[in-house]
Amino acid sequence: MSSVDELTHSVSLPRSLSTPVGWLPAVVVVAWLAAALLTRFYPDATRHWPWTVGLANIELGLAVIIGALTLLAPRTPRLAKRLRHLAPWLIALAVGLAIWELLTAKSGRLPVPFFAPPQALIAVYFNDWARLLDSLWNSALLLGSGVLLGAVCGFIAGVSIGWSQAIGYWLHPVLRILGPVPSTALLPLCFFLFPTSWSASVFLIALATWFPVTVLTWSGVASVDKAYYDVARTLGAKPGFLIFRVAIPAALPHVFVGLFMGLGASFSTLVVAEMMGVKSGIGWYLQWAQGWAAYANMYAALLLMALACSGLISALFKIRDRLLAWQKGAVKW
Repeated sequence: MSSVDELTHSVSLPRSLSTPVGWLPAVVVVAWLAAALLTRFYPDATRHWPWTVGLANIELGLAVIIGALTLLAPRTPRLAKRLRHLAPWLIALAVGLAIWELLTAKSGRLPVPFFAPPQALIAVYFNDWARLLDSLWNSALLLGSGVLLGAVCGFIAGVSIGWSQAIGYWLHPVLRILGPVPSTALLPLCFFLFPTSWSASVFLIALATWFPVTVLTWSGVASVDKAYYDVARTLGAKPGFLIFRVAIPAALPHVFVGLFMGLGASFSTLVVAEMMGVKSGIGWYLQWAQGWAAYANMYAALLLMALACSGLISALFKIRDRLLAWQKGAVKW
């Protein structure tokens, strides 16, 4: 290579460091800036909402942050790729928030108090954060206790049914009869049989988790290739080794699918159970908000619950990806 070619090659190298971002991130900035201007300067229709300026400042702050990231992205390929991926959703969120604001606070097309503007939800988070945090904490304790109990019992039952025909002979009919019954249908019976509403709620959540974990674990153990067992037995493996080192590891992908399904079912059971006697929790908070026609509080609690559920499932996916690195990306959330 001649000296001229080497010089040209060395000069052109920095260009490869620049990653094109595209035009969508700029549209994101414009969309959030337009939403901020609409919120700040378009007059409210029915009454003045206290957090209107605060919401406009949040939207303006998001526009500034996204604009700064857009300027940095060409030198950071990973950031540029992430911005291009998130840009359509960021635009949709800005447009949706602006439409929500326009239909509620700005035009009054959706009547108060049944439809609250976004700044009303922000006011709930700032004014009633102590009660919301206490409700979220109590719900987390109740949900964690029920899901843990149901997952452990479901895992043991699934492995037992999948491994032993004798155990399956007795547990399989119980699973087919009791499993499809919605756990909330047993609510009156549970509150009569259990000494406290908290223990009854734990049982209902555990029951909602137990069924999918049992079925998927059983399916995973039963679908293990028999050749694995034959090879292990040829090498002198005992039954305990076959269960804990062959059957269970091979069934783990099915177990995590059951956990995902059980976690979703447990959230719906949690809300219903908390409406029937507990003193604090997201379900109790929703019932309290409905009783006082505080629909902004109800929407704020629903949004918080949705974020908590999504966060828990995302954390479960992280655990799954660590334990099952060979299956990473096969199922996404």
